[in-house]
Amino acid sequence: MPETTQFNLDMTIAEAMKAHPRAREVFAAFHLGGCAHCAMSQMETLGQLCEAYGVDANQLLDALEKAVQTPETGE
Repeated sequence: MPETTQFNLDMTIAEAMKAHPRAREVFAAFHLGGCAHCAMSQMETLGQLCEAYGVDANQLLDALEKAVQTPETGE
């Protein structure tokens, strides 16, 4: 598996979560998909997600890339 995964605005949420398990943590940090009335569709693209929830796309992509590069602690 490559050390880093390139995330982009055209990839779906499902693809992002499949690319790296820590993507879910990033979505949670941005308060995305955490409650019943703001559930995200797995087939929605990252770009659509940012537009729908008013999230800065560059910040989300940067956070996803950093999460992939940060080693898991195993706690």
